[in-house]
Amino acid sequence: MNLREAFDAPAPAIILAEGAFGTMDGKTANGVVMHSELFDAKAVIDSTHAGEDASDVLGRNDVENVPIVASTEEAIERAPDAEALVIGVAPAGGALPDEWVADIEEAIRDGLDVVSGLHVFLSDQSSWQSLADEHGIQLFDVRKPPEEDDLRVGDGNVDDADAKVVLTVGTDCAVGKRTTTFELYRAAKRAGLNAGWVATGQTGIMVGAHRGVVIDRVPADFTAGVVEDLVSAVAEDQDIVFVEGQAALTHRAYSGVTLSLLHGAWPDAVVLVAEPDRERRTHFEQWPVAGIETEIDLVTELSDATVAGISTWTDPEKAEYPVPAANVYHENGPENLLSSVREVL
Repeated sequence: MNLREAFDAPAPAIILAEGAFGTMDGKTANGVVMHSELFDAKAVIDSTHAGEDASDVLGRNDVENVPIVASTEEAIERAPDAEALVIGVAPAGGALPDEWVADIEEAIRDGLDVVSGLHVFLSDQSSWQSLADEHGIQLFDVRKPPEEDDLRVGDGNVDDADAKVVLTVGTDCAVGKRTTTFELYRAAKRAGLNAGWVATGQTGIMVGAHRGVVIDRVPADFTAGVVEDLVSAVAEDQDIVFVEGQAALTHRAYSGVTLSLLHGAWPDAVVLVAEPDRERRTHFEQWPVAGIETEIDLVTELSDATVAGISTWTDPEKAEYPVPAANVYHENGPENLLSSVREVL
């Protein structure tokens, strides 16, 4: 999916994050407000924080002042020029909460396109599609998998891509792979490089990746092939392509996706993302985190890539790592990490 083709960036938008803004459950909404090149957040809907400001809830001084309101009606009053409603939360269980229906319907009637990260697809439901058609708006289901005709097994054609490819790989889930990928991309742009990036989750697509797919919606046999196509498409116009990784090669639940990304992107360089103090896996505490050295060894054994650096949550000067490390939240952290990447390309 390429939402850049559907909107003139930055498109003014309202972000629906009811009950979840500023939490891990609202990470898509948080990411769009903090980082999106595609959407300019004008208001956030979350009745639990109504009257507050997004920067305060997120604890980020670098985030613009975005008001948080209790309803779509209030949001439209604050942002009458809004072009899209971005649904930035995917509730547990995947269903559309009944209490959100009125907000989404009101946005559609006011002429806003709907960009949804829900597990249920609005565009597949006749009632929602009819309402959208009636008001001349579009429904974008970000989690929708590629059409069957666009699925294929990997065949190595990414080797012909005329660009350098950099993939982020983690020691676990939820360690900051998307943030690291995006910060590397932005650092590359600041350095004057012709860079693009590929998202493999819904947040990255909504933030404005040049191409993207929610990779866990792709049938396993075709994951590497889909990634090859995404990387090759971005490489047609960019000289360096950053690819958002998922999970870890040693993760017993998700390693199949991680390996497909490694083989599909077939990167020149890998950046390993790690939270050094984490000993047990997130949501899978029965399993220990294997560690940095193990992940590095597997990357080099299973691909031709060089592990160029480590993106760490800690102070890189206070820890010992086998390759250069940086914290992308620190001043010049993204630039330092990019420097390590460029040294091996």
